Amino acid sequence: MSGPRENTAHGAPEKPGGPESYFDLLTATRMLPLVGRVVKDVLQHNHEVNRLQPELESLHRSRRTLTWPQRCRLYQVRDELAESERNLQEVFAELEVLGLALIDTDEGQIGFPTIVNNRPAYFSWIPGDDVLRFWHFADEVARRPIPPAWLRETEGVRSSKR
Repeated sequence: MSGPRENTAHGAPEKPGGPESYFDLLTATRMLPLVGRVVKDVLQHNHEVNRLQPELESLHRSRRTLTWPQRCRLYQVRDELAESERNLQEVFAELEVLGLALIDTDEGQIGFPTIVNNRPAYFSWIPGDDVLRFWHFADEVARRPIPPAWLRETEGVRSSKR
């Protein structure tokens, strides 16, 4: 990436981890394999929570009239849901330690905090993207394409993975 420090994410410091972390594009790109695995876990555990929650609510509503097999299922679903929620919280904690933001839990969109034009922003990644292609300001949801000048910094990383 090139250009004045205050106009692009080029000047963002390389300090992963912690609440005040900012990533440059090269560091964020290098983290994608790890981030992909973490997001896979987020999506899996979130899917389990979304699948089990309605069943638990339904069983709980009729708990006074459940047959023994249904009551067993209630206990089983309760335990499975608690386990999935615990696992999801662990993955959220891992993202926090990495200094990343989970922008959209259902889609698995991850934000790598950075600074663009002296404003908080994110490099934006979703599962299926092989590289970082988008960014957005922290107070916006619309993803913008990363300018070609910023991408020049990561060309060596992408070509070494081929």
